[in-house]
Amino acid sequence: MAVKFEKPTGAFVAASWAALLIGAIVYLIGLWNASMQLNEKGYYFTILMYGLFSAVSLQKTVRDRLEGTAVTAIYYGLCWISLLLSVALLAVGLFNATLANSEKGFYGMAFLLSLFGSVAVQKNVRDIAAHKNELPSAEDTPEAG
Repeated sequence: MAVKFEKPTGAFVAASWAALLIGAIVYLIGLWNASMQLNEKGYYFTILMYGLFSAVSLQKTVRDRLEGTAVTAIYYGLCWISLLLSVALLAVGLFNATLANSEKGFYGMAFLLSLFGSVAVQKNVRDIAAHKNELPSAEDTPEAG
């Protein structure tokens, strides 16, 4: 059973990319300017990359299942575990960090905005590709006249 997805609006595509870029760039600027050791910066950078990858991977597996594409239960479960683990690792890191509460909130919100943006961008990319594949090509349309 094929599920039909509508092409996303330009405004939603732009808002999704803005959420991803603003969240990730602000998070990274915060890391760049942070007064912490390089290994701490590496930890928070790795958590961001892990979170983005796991969020996109989870979105893809959920969408594949919705469209009837086979996804093993173990991979689906690993996607969920990875996403939750990335959020938990950030939370534990921030809880134990010697940062002001405002900085902790800043990193948490920028991280979550990045995750949301990555999921929305992945959805939009896939919807646009599916929409293009549904449109008849020039060869498929009868010539006028």
